[in-house]
Amino acid sequence: MPTTSPSDRRSTPGPAAALACLLVAVALLPALAAAAGTKASSRTALQNRCGWFINPTPANAWLDDRDGSWTVALQGGHQADGDWPEFADKDWVVTNGSSYGHGCACMKVKVDRKTMTVLRIASAQSKPLAQCRRDRKLKEPKD
Repeated sequence: MPTTSPSDRRSTPGPAAALACLLVAVALLPALAAAAGTKASSRTALQNRCGWFINPTPANAWLDDRDGSWTVALQGGHQADGDWPEFADKDWVVTNGSSYGHGCACMKVKVDRKTMTVLRIASAQSKPLAQCRRDRKLKEPKD
């Protein structure tokens, strides 16, 4: 008769242990689903936002649209990834020095709604000033 060492013996869980494992797995399902939902919601889709692009001073910029003022860049702080819109002279209102001011733009962006921050700019296009001026929900920035 062959001899077996204790390490050769395999024990299989009884019905009680199998039931306990099943209950633990079922109990963890809501937590796993919530974690998956949180991860999915943090990967927000790109949004198209149109409004006043304001660049009053170096490295400071906002996009003011129908939903409020979105921070694009703060000097010495947050800087959204991606390129800002480029404006023709006729579509840019200079309010500070020779190049700082505001214009009308549409931007495809990823945002953080809680902090009203633009995280990434996928694309940006300048628009005629008249487009923003016609929109009654947008207020043109003051000088």
